[in-house]
Amino acid sequence: MKYFTLFIALLIFSCEEKKDVLLPKSNVSIVKDVQDHSPIYIFFKVEGKDTLAEVNRKNSIISTNWIFNIDKRLPLKLVIPEVMKLQEKKRGDSAHKNEKAENYYSYADSVGKNLAFLPFTKVYYKTEKSTETDKVVLRFKKQSNTVSIDNTDIQKTEILNFIQRIDYTAQSQIILLFDKNMSYEQYIQNKILIQKFTYDLNKVPEEFIF
Repeated sequence: MKYFTLFIALLIFSCEEKKDVLLPKSNVSIVKDVQDHSPIYIFFKVEGKDTLAEVNRKNSIISTNWIFNIDKRLPLKLVIPEVMKLQEKKRGDSAHKNEKAENYYSYADSVGKNLAFLPFTKVYYKTEKSTETDKVVLRFKKQSNTVSIDNTDIQKTEILNFIQRIDYTAQSQIILLFDKNMSYEQYIQNKILIQKFTYDLNKVPEEFIF
């Protein structure tokens, strides 16, 4: 619970006014501890009929690990453009760059009752449809228990069996696509689902959000 308490304290006192970030939840911790980190917050904000993603990164230091605390209610179409801007800034700052510094999404482990982290340092996001036809496409839909694999819908629980049938050397030929209208929480849960199956997400350096 140490990390969770620290997170709440940072959330309350790092802003001019108190704001809440409702974190995604999962039942497993991919990474339990991150040292030497800076917090970045993306808040859920409503103005009239519009939903906005409000970014606070004033306490971020380029040379540290970055922890992205993002409200689970936000749709990917609002979250990912902001994440891309921050990634580009960190990757482009050669003067303060630390090759060992990673980027993590934070979420709540509802079983372990702790704050947990999902690394995504090597991910490059694309906000258009992939035009490659020689790769295996895994498409995750909004609010769905199935995933479309090369236009065939299977239950998410069967992803493990599918991945095990792929030759290891061909794993880099997988493309991940996510519906831009799905919530950030659904996105994190889908990513954790794949990661739990010991699939090396570093072999899929591009993700398509559209």
